[in-house]
Amino acid sequence: MSISRDSSGTLRLAGVSLSEVTAVTGTPAYAYDLGAMAAGARSLKDAFDGRPHLVAYALKANTAGAVVRAFAAEGCGADVVSGAELLVALACGIAPDHVVYNGVAKLDGEIDQALSTGPRGIGAILIESVEEIPRIEARALAAGRVARVGVRLNPSLDLVGATHAHIATGHDRAKFGVPRADAARAVELVEASPRLELVGMTAHVGSHFTTAQPYVDSARVLFGLVQSLRTAGRARSLRFVDTGGGFGVDYRGGEGSEGASAVPQPADFVRAARAAQQEFGLDDLALYVEPGRCLVAPHGVLLARVIQTKVTATGRWLMIDAGMNDLLRPALYQAHHRIVALEGAVDPATAIPWRVVGPVCESSDDFGEHMLPREPPSQVAILDGGAYGFTMASEYNGRQLPVEAFLRDGRILGQTRRAAVASWVEERVRAGER
Repeated sequence: MSISRDSSGTLRLAGVSLSEVTAVTGTPAYAYDLGAMAAGARSLKDAFDGRPHLVAYALKANTAGAVVRAFAAEGCGADVVSGAELLVALACGIAPDHVVYNGVAKLDGEIDQALSTGPRGIGAILIESVEEIPRIEARALAAGRVARVGVRLNPSLDLVGATHAHIATGHDRAKFGVPRADAARAVELVEASPRLELVGMTAHVGSHFTTAQPYVDSARVLFGLVQSLRTAGRARSLRFVDTGGGFGVDYRGGEGSEGASAVPQPADFVRAARAAQQEFGLDDLALYVEPGRCLVAPHGVLLARVIQTKVTATGRWLMIDAGMNDLLRPALYQAHHRIVALEGAVDPATAIPWRVVGPVCESSDDFGEHMLPREPPSQVAILDGGAYGFTMASEYNGRQLPVEAFLRDGRILGQTRRAAVASWVEERVRAGER
């Protein structure tokens, strides 16, 4: 985590006082440490020990241009799931050859976009069902191109309890990936088409794993399939295997069951996948990974102002101006994010439990119970907010989207603008007018 307190008790990120950030941005606002994100990408790339690879940053975690450019500068590629994400990746300097495109329901226009990018299209359109194959083939024919594709395998692993049900993607009831029973047929159909070139095989089992075992189990299913295909004389055009992402982070900062020592580092996932790749005799293929959360979550915070308190015989609430529309994860996944004061460290001996809630008119707008001073701070930071924060934000209840501030080496490099409420009001009033 790139956040710390100075000797006066002021919370700092990338060497910048977060109180100074809110003075510039107002609240709610996200702040990101670009330097720490870039350093994380370098550390992850080092784990490949010089072997052919691609770190394809998963844009869905954080699509801010400054963030994507920081990863592009480190030689990362991109994992995208929409045409809009593809445009962001390309505009931020990621080469088309270094882009892979996931998604179970790609629009024809999005497939066309992927095919028309660069001299040969993007690096790989990842097929998620047998039914998708003729659609991509038809778009490639219309474009007069050969589509480079990969087959995304559903590893059929029911990892109950390993992660939240909403982010488990590799079981038989999930919409994601080609079922194991159909994988060989999918490869056969791709290889039979003059408009498709099979360049990769991939799998993704889910997100936010706090042990490497589910990830390794999925990789072994993928590698076993590739090995059997090659033994049968198939999949000779493969250039890479892609074990997906899902590397977890320590949202509790060493508190409780998700202690720091229990959460592997991103490099640990890569080394485990590399070992399995060698075991299956696939060391000639490049290894792709698709990290998102682990590269950005620990290096971003959501800053909020305390509006008021409410104390009754049954509860004690701290009400802030950031809500579930700004950070959806606690409401959607029952996720835990630590909350701390911007000024002054909390004395554990005098801290008391406050239930921190936002202004949205939903009971689920609740960030949980946190130990904070009896006399509440004027501003707080919600930690580990760099992933799936702004990208999942909404204007629910007519609330503005938060500002984003980009920090590096003790400076605020820039910020986004907050959309005016007046514009939202005018748009809604005029909705449906001819």
